Amino acid sequence: MSEKQLLRNQVPENLTWDLSSIFPTDEAWEAAFDETRKSAQALSKYAGHVGDSADVLREALEADLAVERQFEKVYVYAHQIYDQDTTNQKYSAYNARVQGLYAELSANTAFFQPEVLALSNEKLDAYLATDGLKKYAHFFEVLKARKPHTLPAEQEALLAGASDIFNASEQTFGALDNSDIVFGDVHTETGEIVPLTNGLYSLLLESKDRSLREEAFTTLYDSYIALQNTFASTLSSHVKGHNFLAKTRHYDSARQAAVTANDIPESVFETLTKTVDANLPLLHRFVSLRKKILNVDDVHSYDLYVPLVDEINFEVTYEKAKDIVLAALAPLGDDYIAIVQKAFDERWIDVVENKGKRTGAYSSGSYDTKPFILLNWQNNLNNVYTLAHEMGHSVHSYFTRHNQEYHYGDYPIFLAEIASTTNEGLLTDYLLKTNDDPKFQAYVLNQYLDGFKGTVFRQTQFAEFEQWIHEQSAAGVALTADEMSTFYGSLNQKFYGSDLFPDEAIAYEWARIPHFYYNFYVYQYSTGEAAATTLAERILTQNGAEDYKNYLKAGNSDYALNVIKKAGVNMSQPDYLNEAFKVFEERLNEFEKIMLK
Repeated sequence: MSEKQLLRNQVPENLTWDLSSIFPTDEAWEAAFDETRKSAQALSKYAGHVGDSADVLREALEADLAVERQFEKVYVYAHQIYDQDTTNQKYSAYNARVQGLYAELSANTAFFQPEVLALSNEKLDAYLATDGLKKYAHFFEVLKARKPHTLPAEQEALLAGASDIFNASEQTFGALDNSDIVFGDVHTETGEIVPLTNGLYSLLLESKDRSLREEAFTTLYDSYIALQNTFASTLSSHVKGHNFLAKTRHYDSARQAAVTANDIPESVFETLTKTVDANLPLLHRFVSLRKKILNVDDVHSYDLYVPLVDEINFEVTYEKAKDIVLAALAPLGDDYIAIVQKAFDERWIDVVENKGKRTGAYSSGSYDTKPFILLNWQNNLNNVYTLAHEMGHSVHSYFTRHNQEYHYGDYPIFLAEIASTTNEGLLTDYLLKTNDDPKFQAYVLNQYLDGFKGTVFRQTQFAEFEQWIHEQSAAGVALTADEMSTFYGSLNQKFYGSDLFPDEAIAYEWARIPHFYYNFYVYQYSTGEAAATTLAERILTQNGAEDYKNYLKAGNSDYALNVIKKAGVNMSQPDYLNEAFKVFEERLNEFEKIMLK
């Protein structure tokens, strides 16, 4: 790839995704856009009649699903053609128009769920027993579970109208954290004095120069501490909103409201926190090892992110990366590899950077499109991991859509990251087995251990803090900056152990974490990473590939916990977590052997 950034029309076709497979021309997209709008408007004929008969219920549902399916295809084309070059004004307009169409679609379909839930259970069950609706049984089962927590239409409308009020604290936090907060100046590795930003902070925490790390840490937290009461007010108000809505909808707690809304039992959360706490000695060992490798008297919070192994010279082209990914994923079987090969051969992937292209990487698509992948390729090992990760999402989508009808042709966020992270686990195993250079192995092991620390341990720490602040607020305790900082400081010390120096500033870390405004979301990072670690190990050592692919094929045809059980993981029990910690410990042992020679 040339170091000079290409214009979009200069990118070789074989390195671009094939959006013509969605619509052959922009004119075809325009026609589909208009047709989708008309179809959405036509749904109004069912408003007020959904419960008239089983036939009308089926017709209304299938008409609704058909419009959603039309829209998704229109949406994918618009947002991906925009992402490939955000400077193109025509496609910027496409992206804006499709957002407006979504708002119209939402308004035109808003009647369906309330009308279904207004039916008596006896009447709805009688309808569902008819031949035309039997295949939608789980769809309606999920919908019926919302009934005890759905309010009368007038009250639902009132809450919907107040959504901006409930989101105000999160928006205030965003404005403060992204725009208004000003950090002091710091030194860079080249000796320049520049204003600190969040992006520069992350880079400086990985600097080999400890004085730069300390300066960045102190400078950043001085600003958060100066605004601690403001941040405490925004977070406290947001938590009060969660608790109010949970109580209004007849849930026992905000946590129950959040997890059961995604059809996850609270036992999953409880099992996670209990099992992670029991395995904290492994994290303490890792911190202790960091202390030895860095040769410091105390590990400070600003020492936790500097890599323990120097960057390796592992330049890998995209073509070579494809070979590595195919080899690493081979344990998943020929049918899985055939899909990966299709992705490479049929232009699912937009590979290289070009001017105006969206940054980062993602997998995206709809039921009737290819499961596309956006990359911004660089010739390094991290990008090989990105390719394997996004391929996990895309093959998951492919399997689901080729084994389920449209109404079950997607999967919940709770399960989404497991497929992608399992691929990363298989790649790690492949790299360790095919390269015996100790420096290379140490680098890969360090990446794995830091990733596990940051996802399983750190996100569980966040989940425990989130649980505490909701419980305190529900009990009428004022969430002041002092209260939250005292608890967060002790929680941080519990997680990292006695070898971590108790820096006073880290007690204020809660003030800068946006995830605390997501409403019991972060625990899913931990469960997903742990499940993926366990699954990769089972695929490699226990012939678990076929069971794993059954999970990939299941989509939304069952509850998430039942789907992942198809792969051999019961996420309401601690076994999968303990298996993941066993892998972590084994790799920690390997890393210690190499680094302490």
